[in-house]
Order: sequence, then C-alpha cells, then structure tokens
Amino acid sequence: MTLLLSSLIFGCSTPSEAAQQVEVGAPAPDFTLTDLDGKSWTLSALKGKTVVLEWFNPGCPFVVAAHEGPGPLADLAGKQPDQVVWLAVNSGAPGKQGADPAENREATQKWNMGHPVLMDPTGEVGKTYGASNTPQMVVVDAKGTLAYYGALDNAPLNEVKGGESRIDYAANAIAAVVKGEKPEPARTKPYGCSVKY
Repeated sequence: MTLLLSSLIFGCSTPSEAAQQVEVGAPAPDFTLTDLDGKSWTLSALKGKTVVLEWFNPGCPFVVAAHEGPGPLADLAGKQPDQVVWLAVNSGAPGKQGADPAENREATQKWNMGHPVLMDPTGEVGKTYGASNTPQMVVVDAKGTLAYYGALDNAPLNEVKGGESRIDYAANAIAAVVKGEKPEPARTKPYGCSVKY
C-alpha cells in the first residue's frame, strides 16, 4: 500500500525524463495540432498575438483544482483581451490517463472552457517544449518568442505552503507580455501530474 501511494504521489509530480526544456527568449518551436473539433492550429500562423499554451489532462487532480470553482484557471482564459490566444495541449498517449478525446470534451463543457484543447497523441509537441507536468504554462509573445515557461502559480491544489503570499506566475506573465514587457520571473518550476507520454 505504501509503495502504491508513493507511486501515485510521485507519478503526479515527477517531470518526464523524455522532456527537454526550451529556452526563454528563443523562438518558440512551431507546431501544427488539431483540436477536438478537427480544426488545425499552427503556432506560426498566430504571430501578432500573445499565445498561451496550457498543458492539460482532465484526469489530473492539479488540473481539476485549477479549472473547477474558484480555481485560478476557472475564468483566467476568458478574461484575456482579444490579442491573446489560449490553447490547451494534451500530450497524453492514447490509452493513458486523460488522453481520451471524449473525456477532454466532457471536461471542456463541465468547466465552461472557452478555449480549444489540441490533441498531441504522439507527444511530439510536448517533448519539443519539454512539457513535464499538467498544468504547465508557456507564454509566447507576438513576435513568436518564448516569454514565460513554468508553473501556473505557487499554489498547487490552490494551497500556498509556508505562509507565502500567492503568486499567479502565468497571469502576471501574460499581463506583462501583452504590455510588451518581459515577465519576471520568466521561468519557474512547474508542478502537477506528469505528462502521460
């Protein structure tokens, strides 16, 4: 039982060994993925807008906490100005937790998500970006430069540890990038469930 519990805990928090991180300040790697409705999305076609990539798994408790009720993602995406395009990316392999398109569609409806979920069943895009956790956030500026990489905030499961104040890293990064400024910090350590490659 202890071994099983340890596996569950570490399976939800250990970064994927297959992932390699990309450089903040470098061009964001281009990709084309299809969403749940069959629409194709190409990152380079979105130049001129700020793009938010949210690594997503509807079966991950950290993602659930971020999207349900007063969670930090419950309305953050919907409050963005027109120059922001928000894309969730599911890099889970077929048959793995949270990778079923029907489960993803159900979650988007349940959580009233106004942004698409792009399916990355081979994990190629996730691995290119070094996505290790869900939720994990990437912000790309209007020039196509990777401006922020890392955690949604410093409050896994909506709890800040050690008496610190809450810091909404991704929200702050998006606001800075929209104003043409560099986020500070530009890189943080993501938390959450491991991406199920």
